[in-house]
Amino acid sequence: MKKLLVLLATLATSAHLYAAPAQVALCATCHGKDGISTMPIYPNLAGQKEQYLYLQLQKFKDDTRPDPIMKGMVAALTDEDMKALAKYYAELK
Repeated sequence: MKKLLVLLATLATSAHLYAAPAQVALCATCHGKDGISTMPIYPNLAGQKEQYLYLQLQKFKDDTRPDPIMKGMVAALTDEDMKALAKYYAELK
């Protein structure tokens, strides 16, 4: 029973990580399929620090970093979505 509880707790804590790929398709439009932009006006996301990416997403969402395009992109993201995206892109090389 204890092993089952540990397994369930592990799955519950890591479940939000599987949310990232669903949003990645939207991000890839400008930031590239693997987080490497094909256009110089859009920054590369791959390999950026996780905390930095997460904070930037938060700033776009609360408009402390005003950008009308990014504001629309992050409007529907939950805090867990933003954490998952930041983790996903931080782990890319």
